[in-house]
Amino acid sequence: MNSFLAFAFRLLTAVPLSVSVWLASYFALGQTFIWSGIYGAGAGLLTYWAGGLIQRRRFLKRHGLTKREYQYIKRNLDEARRKITRLHKAMFSIRHFPTLKQRMEFMRVTRRIYRLTRSEPKRFYQAEQFYFSHLDSAVELAEKYVFLSSQPRKSRELDQSLQETRRTLDALTHHVEEDLHRVIAEDIDQLHLEIDVAKNSIEKIKDSRIHDESRRLK
Repeated sequence: MNSFLAFAFRLLTAVPLSVSVWLASYFALGQTFIWSGIYGAGAGLLTYWAGGLIQRRRFLKRHGLTKREYQYIKRNLDEARRKITRLHKAMFSIRHFPTLKQRMEFMRVTRRIYRLTRSEPKRFYQAEQFYFSHLDSAVELAEKYVFLSSQPRKSRELDQSLQETRRTLDALTHHVEEDLHRVIAEDIDQLHLEIDVAKNSIEKIKDSRIHDESRRLK
């Protein structure tokens, strides 16, 4: 359940209960209008808070994380989101058409890694090299490239620096693709296992049909 749906579910649970408590307090228990409102609001807030607590516990249990682990991952993901925003802004500002496809692919892979680790936080541990090394390098290089390329007067040394930066970003693209592969490595292994199981099942069905056909011919 994403954050918006979780919020909506808690709200749709808390509001009706709050109204019910207010009505019961005012009409059935004879409380004043103000106190009935306080009781209703309190019941709604308590229900909303309890619903959030239950959802977080279920989320942590489903992903096999402790509260401390999730806070650590979430803190790093929040920081990474800001870095990725800076990276994409810089990438779009680079005016070098031959590397456009490479830059689009780079941004696509970074978004994919972030979305995977956000939806399944435990994958963060497979993507630590991306978050703690490759992403920082990419942001620094891309922003520096944009700054240098915006200078009004170019020199041979500056052109060589820009060219070297483009080559380094190209190398980083391959490293980030490897980061993505590490993040989904378990899924690939699981797929291969399922393929092997399916192949074995198909072979067993074929052998069974051949055996049945042989018996009928006898």
